[in-house]
Amino acid sequence: MPLRQRRGRRLSPEGRSVNQTHVVLIHGACFHMSSWDGWVEKFTSHGFAARVPGWPGEAATAARVRDNPGPLDNLGLGALLAHYERIVRSYEDPPVLVGHSVGGLIAQRLLGVGLGRAAVALAPWPVNGIPMGDTCDLAAGQQHSGLLFRAHFRNTVANAVDDEEAGRLFERFAFPIPARLLSDLGLDPTMVNTANRERGPLLLISGQEDRTVPDAVTRAVYKLYGDSPAVTTLKQFADRGHSLAFDSGWRSVADYVLTWLIANDIAAVTG
Repeated sequence: MPLRQRRGRRLSPEGRSVNQTHVVLIHGACFHMSSWDGWVEKFTSHGFAARVPGWPGEAATAARVRDNPGPLDNLGLGALLAHYERIVRSYEDPPVLVGHSVGGLIAQRLLGVGLGRAAVALAPWPVNGIPMGDTCDLAAGQQHSGLLFRAHFRNTVANAVDDEEAGRLFERFAFPIPARLLSDLGLDPTMVNTANRERGPLLLISGQEDRTVPDAVTRAVYKLYGDSPAVTTLKQFADRGHSLAFDSGWRSVADYVLTWLIANDIAAVTG
């Protein structure tokens, strides 16, 4: 039997025990788990218990993954979904799920089957057959070294920041999409129960300059949820690209998420 993860506990100013609400952050297909470091600090400072479970076989830094991507090459979408489902099921109470890109797809899938208290999907990979469009050329990002992969990252992920920042983001966070995952994303669409009436609140976030998952794609996904009375919110950030979760403007996105959680009665701690 897997270990059950209890909600984090701390003492209130009156000395009584309180339970912290857990947040599980799920990174995208070519971004290292360290891309969430700032979010962990911010959520923690606001009283949440935040965690970033990496992928199976993910190295400690993006540079190490770029140097040796082989351990991730056989990691497919089904295995990733199962990996995060096991993690979420290990909690005593459902956590809040926050995902970026493919991580946003995973967060929606788990919320749709009732495994999250709430979910936030930032620039999420589309679900239920919504087409990506012509703006995202995945194959161009599959250079495991050299200038082509760097140029792809600059043009499609970090297009809304300057060259200097784009270079820093690449060095810190970027690695190529694993080969099997790339194949899976191009095959059958991932199905999400968008009509679930009992699920928790969902926040979809897009960057209006996103060239990887265009704003129009996220808006199309938002419309899929129209048959459910459960809370679904769409927030569009002007002048932001696919790197909105970890570039220099990430704090404004995280602040909006925290405000949205509070507005939907999801407190950092419960007495």
